[in-house]
Amino acid sequence: MSKNLFSLHLFLGVVLSISVQGIAQENVKTLYPTDSIVSRYHNDWTQKHYQGRIQAFEKDPLSFDEIVFIGNSITEKGGDWAEKFEMDDIRNRGISGDLSDGVLKRLAEPIHFKPRAVFLLIGINDLFNMYHDVENRHNLKYDRIVPSVEYIANNILKIAKEISAKSPSTKVYVRTVLPTRREFLMDDIAHLNDLIQRNEKEGFYTVIDLYSEFVDKDGMMIRDFTVDGVHLTEEGYSHWVSVEKSILELLQ
Repeated sequence: MSKNLFSLHLFLGVVLSISVQGIAQENVKTLYPTDSIVSRYHNDWTQKHYQGRIQAFEKDPLSFDEIVFIGNSITEKGGDWAEKFEMDDIRNRGISGDLSDGVLKRLAEPIHFKPRAVFLLIGINDLFNMYHDVENRHNLKYDRIVPSVEYIANNILKIAKEISAKSPSTKVYVRTVLPTRREFLMDDIAHLNDLIQRNEKEGFYTVIDLYSEFVDKDGMMIRDFTVDGVHLTEEGYSHWVSVEKSILELLQ
C-alpha cells in the first residue's frame, strides 16, 4: 500500500470514528429531559436544580450494567456511593428536591443503559409539597399540589413498572421512605410505606424497609442519624450502608 493510500485510509478511519462518536453522543442526548420538561409539583428552587443535575448527568452518562441509586437530596448528598459501599459501579442519580413525578420524567437514561439494579428512594418531597402550608421555611412556590399519598405510591409503582417493561433484566428495589423529625408527617409516611409494601405483591419491585432501621420508639428519625430532622449525618449514611451491604454484594 502506498504512503498516500495509507494516509487516506487513516484519515477516513478518523473521520468515521468521529462521526460515529458524534452520532452516539447525539443519541445519548435524547435520553435526558429538556429544559422545557418540568414537573409542576416541583417548587421553584427544585425546577432550576433539577435541570442543573440533568445537565450534569448528560455530561457523565451511565454505562451499561451498573447499579443506579435514584432519589432526592438524601441520595444526592450521599455523594460517591461506590466509595461508600466499596464497589466500583454504583452511580448516584439523586436530585435534591425531586419527587415521584420528577423521577418518572427522567427514566429514559437508566432504561437505555439497562442497569443490573435500580435502587429507588423517593416520596418525602411529595409529602412536603402536600404540607407546604405547614412548613415552608424558604418560602418556596409550588405550581401544583400533590393530590394524595395514594398518588405517590402509584407513581412509585409506575416507575418500577416502566423499568421492568423496558429493561426486564434490571432488578428494581424500592426503599421505604425514611422517618423525619416532623410530627406532622408521621402518619402519612407510615401510610405511604404501607402502600409501598402492599404494592410489592404486584411483582415489579422488592422492598427494602429502610424506615424500620432509622425510626425511634416515638416514630421519629433517630437523632444521631439526622442533621436537621430530614437529611442524614455521616453516621446515618454509615448505618444505611450496613443495612444494604449484603444486598449489594449479591449483585456483584
